[in-house]
Amino acid sequence: MTVNGPMAGRTRALQRGPGAAVRGLLAAAASLGLLAPAHPAAADPSGPEGSVKDAADAYVAAYADRQGLPGLSYAVLQDGEAAARGGVGGLGPDSPVPAASVSKAFTAFAVLQLVDEGRIGLDTPVQTVLPEFSIGGEGAGGITVRMLLSHTSGLPNPMIIPAASSYAESVAEIADLDLASTPGTTYAYSNLNYRTLARVVEAATDTPFDRYLEDEVFAPLGMDDTFSVHSTNDAEAFTRGHVTAYGTSIPLREMSSDVGGSGGIVSTADDISAFLAMIQRGGTASDGTRLLSDDLVRRSMETQEGAGTYGLGWQHTSTADPARVGHDGALPRSSARIDVVPSTGTATVVLMDSYTPTYQHPFTVSTGLIDIARGASPEIPAPVPTLIDLGLLLVTLLVVALATRGARRAGRWASRHRASPVWRRAMRLIPLALMPTAAFVLFIGLTSGPGNPATPVDAFALWPAATVLLLVGALASAAVALARLTRLREANSAMRPGTDAARPPQPPRTTS
Repeated sequence: MTVNGPMAGRTRALQRGPGAAVRGLLAAAASLGLLAPAHPAAADPSGPEGSVKDAADAYVAAYADRQGLPGLSYAVLQDGEAAARGGVGGLGPDSPVPAASVSKAFTAFAVLQLVDEGRIGLDTPVQTVLPEFSIGGEGAGGITVRMLLSHTSGLPNPMIIPAASSYAESVAEIADLDLASTPGTTYAYSNLNYRTLARVVEAATDTPFDRYLEDEVFAPLGMDDTFSVHSTNDAEAFTRGHVTAYGTSIPLREMSSDVGGSGGIVSTADDISAFLAMIQRGGTASDGTRLLSDDLVRRSMETQEGAGTYGLGWQHTSTADPARVGHDGALPRSSARIDVVPSTGTATVVLMDSYTPTYQHPFTVSTGLIDIARGASPEIPAPVPTLIDLGLLLVTLLVVALATRGARRAGRWASRHRASPVWRRAMRLIPLALMPTAAFVLFIGLTSGPGNPATPVDAFALWPAATVLLLVGALASAAVALARLTRLREANSAMRPGTDAARPPQPPRTTS
């Protein structure tokens, strides 16, 4: 592979030793501005009317550039009215992006509409609406609608869920699982809670869940570019995501998975703004149509018993100032955040067509936009994920250097250990099997099995900088092990009786 630019400098530094490698990496990071202190956005939001928009645009553009993000769209509301909207990197406020778990706020809203109409109650047992609902073969009579909404139902959150053709099938598959905790006692985030709630909406209304959202939520709010799907295979928007790595991004389609109810909404910053504005107006659309009672809007944002900071589709941020309630969203190729700040009347939405494994960029951007709305100048933090990835790159290059050295010295190793017992030689080689084994488990073990939608590409994308290190380490370990075994076989062959190396030295022949 040809390496140019700062990468080439790090490679040459590595060849001069670890100390030089570190100095080379730091120099390259400094040349890219990665080590510069955090700095404020270029525009000052304390100026005349309209400067919130200018400051927000400058902040978002500078943030995306410094963090190496491919695209970002946003909107800021003040007391239910648009204060700023925009986007960078090919995304605008009208660009459809998967909203991931921000979808839960919409699913909760749909359920609360049914509560408002008296079709179900918050403390209604789920089995009253879904008689077939059970878990672990023991029934689930103790689980209520409120518990599903607040993630206190005790349902587990398995990493891999087999694909289902409908919400009814998804709920039926829960019967094969076991409770993770006693219902109503512990907060435990689970996408199964909201997939079950989607089925509750279907059963209570005799309407497909995605259609219900369209008819009762999206259409009344004028969310014309928003829709809900059952699977990531059902919309083109899920093919345009990215995962970040080394300060850049890798375009990848979304992992195949069922996301309806828990993360299946595709929307725009403008459309989600309409939803947030309705929330700020206490459940009333811009034309005066009431979609939910003010009381239930308020109660949805109140923390629930046993749920910690979680409410009913909303979560309080205990570390934020001013206090806010919102929701994060993250899929392996996209991420999002919504926030409502009751004390200031500000609301924000942030959508990104990328996912960063080591950092929640939407949350930080939302925080900055909230600061701008109240007249402050937010700082743009150092690109910590990029620095972490470059650190892993350094380790990767060190692994290559050490493996090259180990392969070159395989002959010395064989000479030292050729007389050792077989078990001792095997013990010396066992450490070299650790990374290949870990790579096999990640890329083969976690992507195999009936109904498993994950692929090796999905495994790689979990954290590219780390998986590259794992792959390189596995190949390097295998190369060193092969070199040592080859040299050991050659050394043993040379010592066998009948070979030239095994014959004792002969005295010189003399002639008379």
